[in-house]
Amino acid sequence: MPDFCHLHCHTQFSLLDGTSSIEGMVKKAVADEMKAIAITDHGNMFGAFRFVAECTKKGIKPIVGCEFYLVEDRHKKQFSREKADNRYHQLMLAKNMEGYQNLTKLCSLGYIEGFYSKYPRIDKELILKYHKGLIATSCCIGAEIPQAILNESEEKAEEKLKWWLDLFGDDFYLELQNHNLPEQQKVNEALIRFSKKYSVNMIVSNDSHYINREDANAHDILLCVNTGDLQSTPKGEGKGQRFGFSNDEFYFKTKKEMFEIFPDLPHALENTLEIADKVDVLNLKKSVMLPNFPLPKPFNDADEYLRFLTFKGAENRYGQIRENVRERLDFELGVIKKMGFAGYFLIVSDFCKAAVNLNVVIGPGRGSAAGSAVAYCIGITNVDPIKYNLLFERFLNPDRKSMPDIDTDFDDAGRQKVIDYVIEKYGQEQVAQIITYGSMKAKSAIKDVARVLELSLDESAALSKLVPESPNVNFDLIFDGKDDELRENYNSDEIASIKILRNKIKENTLHSKVLKEARLLEGSVRNVGVHASAVIIAPCNISDIIPVCTMKDSEMWVTQFDGKTVEDAGLLKMDFLGLKTLTIIKDAIDMIEQNHGLKIKTEEIPLDDAKTFELFQRGDTNGVFQFESDGMKKALKDLKPTVLDELIAVNALYRPGPMEYIKNFVARKHGREKIIYDIDVMSEILEETYGITVYQEQVMLLSQKLANFSKGDADLLRKAMGKKDKATLDNMKSKFMEGCHNNGFDFKICEKIWKDWEAFAQYAFNKSHATCYAYLGYHTAYLKTYYTAEFLASTLTHNNNNIEQITFFMDECKRLKVPVKGPDINESGINFSVNKKGEIRFGLGAIKGIGDAATEEIIKQRKKDGFYKSIFDLTSRVSLRTVNKKSLEALALAGAFDSWGTFNRAQYLVKSNENSPNGVEIAIRYGGNIQENKNSSQNSLFGIDGDANIPEPKIPYIDEWHTIEKLHREKEVSGMFISGHPLDDFKIEIEVFTNTKISELTDLNEIKKKELKIAGIVTLFEEKVSKNGKPWAKFVLEDFSGSKEFTLFGNDFPKFRGNIHLNAMLFVNGSIIKNDFKNELNIKINNISFLADMKDTNLKSVQLLLDNKQINNENLVKLKNLFEKNKGKAALKIAVVDTESLHKTQLLSRQLRIDWNTELKNELEQMNIGFKVN
Repeated sequence: MPDFCHLHCHTQFSLLDGTSSIEGMVKKAVADEMKAIAITDHGNMFGAFRFVAECTKKGIKPIVGCEFYLVEDRHKKQFSREKADNRYHQLMLAKNMEGYQNLTKLCSLGYIEGFYSKYPRIDKELILKYHKGLIATSCCIGAEIPQAILNESEEKAEEKLKWWLDLFGDDFYLELQNHNLPEQQKVNEALIRFSKKYSVNMIVSNDSHYINREDANAHDILLCVNTGDLQSTPKGEGKGQRFGFSNDEFYFKTKKEMFEIFPDLPHALENTLEIADKVDVLNLKKSVMLPNFPLPKPFNDADEYLRFLTFKGAENRYGQIRENVRERLDFELGVIKKMGFAGYFLIVSDFCKAAVNLNVVIGPGRGSAAGSAVAYCIGITNVDPIKYNLLFERFLNPDRKSMPDIDTDFDDAGRQKVIDYVIEKYGQEQVAQIITYGSMKAKSAIKDVARVLELSLDESAALSKLVPESPNVNFDLIFDGKDDELRENYNSDEIASIKILRNKIKENTLHSKVLKEARLLEGSVRNVGVHASAVIIAPCNISDIIPVCTMKDSEMWVTQFDGKTVEDAGLLKMDFLGLKTLTIIKDAIDMIEQNHGLKIKTEEIPLDDAKTFELFQRGDTNGVFQFESDGMKKALKDLKPTVLDELIAVNALYRPGPMEYIKNFVARKHGREKIIYDIDVMSEILEETYGITVYQEQVMLLSQKLANFSKGDADLLRKAMGKKDKATLDNMKSKFMEGCHNNGFDFKICEKIWKDWEAFAQYAFNKSHATCYAYLGYHTAYLKTYYTAEFLASTLTHNNNNIEQITFFMDECKRLKVPVKGPDINESGINFSVNKKGEIRFGLGAIKGIGDAATEEIIKQRKKDGFYKSIFDLTSRVSLRTVNKKSLEALALAGAFDSWGTFNRAQYLVKSNENSPNGVEIAIRYGGNIQENKNSSQNSLFGIDGDANIPEPKIPYIDEWHTIEKLHREKEVSGMFISGHPLDDFKIEIEVFTNTKISELTDLNEIKKKELKIAGIVTLFEEKVSKNGKPWAKFVLEDFSGSKEFTLFGNDFPKFRGNIHLNAMLFVNGSIIKNDFKNELNIKINNISFLADMKDTNLKSVQLLLDNKQINNENLVKLKNLFEKNKGKAALKIAVVDTESLHKTQLLSRQLRIDWNTELKNELEQMNIGFKVN
């Protein structure tokens, strides 16, 4: 039997047109003892690098190719029905590195210059330019020569063949395929004749889109996912038909199967090996190629220039350079020079300096780069690693093989400015964003397949909900995983769902079919996107090194390889991250300068400010970066931090795993727990964390101190512990024990230390990162402490798209007694701002229906000619094309005109009768006349004031809207209630009696065992009658977090109907039940009450929680007065805890009964007295 290899293969990277995984395809080729295999995806090279790596690993020759879309003119982008965009398929293979580079170039230019609709297109002009080192074939029946045979004549086909032969000579092959299609038989007969006539070698291929014949149906479903069709739609090209392959022959066939198809063409089979022999083995992995950084005179060496900048920066940072600083800098510069990374540091330093000049805020640092003193001195980071004992070798050491990561945070708005600077400096062709591949996960595969196979939406949702939410979920584990594997990865509820799935896939049902096909499609690349922060900078045109593409989401080029692959291909990847906190800080500082004339520099903020630490000690950290959660607040209250080191430690400890050590950390700080060191010398390193190993850097330092590890070995140990790399750990343990023994330390104690590290070091955190983010958190706390209004205004602005967060921070403003005023035509800016009285003012930009142009026009004219006196003054001054009726009505609804006091909101919007204009329309007509007269008077001979005789019209009186309607209309244009919330008077009831926010009802599976207690206002109520004549109702309940629709059927309708009406404030008890018919979870309403009655009927007791140190005359007098002022029906209990013995004493007042309200709650919080209600 003649030998053969596949040269026409599509993988999952032929997006939604191929189901073959690279690994699966290579595995089958190796099993069939093929000597080579090609990848030829449609129009792209997304999988090329991964394909070469996989083939190399499995010992089979990789051939990199592409099946291009060939057009007459790649620049033409306008077509009609008569003159359509005729695209031909064209297969080309890289023969050597030159060919690979030309393939890369063609593939890139197909996107850059030829992209139209969804197709990257090339033309013959490009092929003429970039054909060297390439092998071309006549391709499939969608190609130029076969199409001419089928639709024109053999003579025309021969003309086209001659063009290819003239250009490629012996590197052009006629490609025969046989998928049992009549057209292919006709084409093959002609190609055989051409082969004889022109002495052109033939090859045979199979247009492989999936691996095995039985995968054909899954592939057909994938095509339907791509086109949006149902599989039941007939295949064809006419109306009401869909695209699909004709049969199940388009799979990766074995050599034997290919011989059976082409038994009379053994030489054509063998010629595939002729091509394989022509192809060089490509090595695509390269060492990093840094862009050329231009050095200023007189410097000729990057290391020399970096040394100069470092010591110059050190003088600015440290003043007199101490010996320990000089030694550290010399050490770091030596390592950087040895590893050849000086250019990298210079590049990052350069764009960080540019950011400062562009008024972009840079973060203090991120990740392990903060451990570099060189980075600190040249302005890359802003945290002193020597002061905080951060390790350079955690970032970079001679044993490290890859380029270190220097990720940089910028303020959100400024990030793009820095990227633009980089593009301008290095050139648009040398800077690109990085692609991401969106693959089909298990849940999405079920939903996609279910839609194509016409499973109902409810059943599809129910089926996908059975798949666990775990990030490492996959069908192989679900259907084939052993019990111990399931227990290791999933909880008991998830395992129960998996068992249901295992039963369902065995059934002979549509559910089973969906699951089987979804399993085959899992992992298919569904779409591509752009990495949120990663950017590469190349030393030359990127498309000379790797293929690039274009995307509608990016004006920059985008690599066709993803992040890890880009680095393996030798390109420098950097992360330009936008951090919202930096934007909040920047805007707050701008407002502070505007309101107080003080320009704050964050690097000059004192890090030992007592009032700022008091804020942390109170747990008053809403809005404080990294310290906002309830658990963190409790930790801060217990810890009572007094130095930044303690904030760094608690920031590192507050995460799953090490969190349990917080109580020990707190107890040791306050002397309630003894600090014990296993070996006395460990105190030097663990003293700052009270004897607890918190940081990875501590493990590294201790391994050096106890066992004489090198810095490289210490970093290797850190990595192995973090990854639970047992083989490396076992090897290093013996080295550790030997080193400890040589230093005279007790074997058993060292064994204990090692076991402690194994248990905890996997959770130990990067101190460099914790330091940077604690430092940033401290800055936000400082601003909140001293410039509360400005800080909160900026926080509100930058949470503008999150209603729940806006509501939360509006409450925070109220709690801190910072007034928040609605929008005002004479005071509001675009965003939330602070006025001269220290009040926060709502921004005009947050009002829906106005638009940026209208907002800017209003502010521009206000700055130019002063405050607007009335709506008539407003309409006579602004451009009415820009500030139109819709804008003005939105302003009125939001209350922006309230400060004039002339008209109520209804008067602007409501017509006095059907035929008359509303107030806004009257004002627009007036303003238009004024502006017209002004324009005509300016053009008149004498320039007489044209508006002098036009009196302001009257706006008819309309009754003011009641409060609820006014609030709902505010919400229409702002997405929130501005001047209040209908539920504001019931916050205590909601806090005490509810246990679930309405926003939490989106995923009932998460809370299915919970007895639901929710509250809200009815914003929609409709009564209906079913087909069988039975009444039912639906209503929407809304709280501070969101809204949800509920229904009442059967007996529930008469039972609860009396309590429900529009704007009713309700308390709802419910439970989650399973609807077996739909296989989904539903909410069953058990009871509905009025929220206003809840305190009277359900408030049982209020318990105060004090420690013995809080029992003093001052507090007792305050409490007595509070109890007098807040008498009610709830029992009063007091629990006193002795701080030494932790003994608790419970007290119950037999005489006093109290109320529970916001005022009492706030007073107790101010006194730092805990409480428990009910």
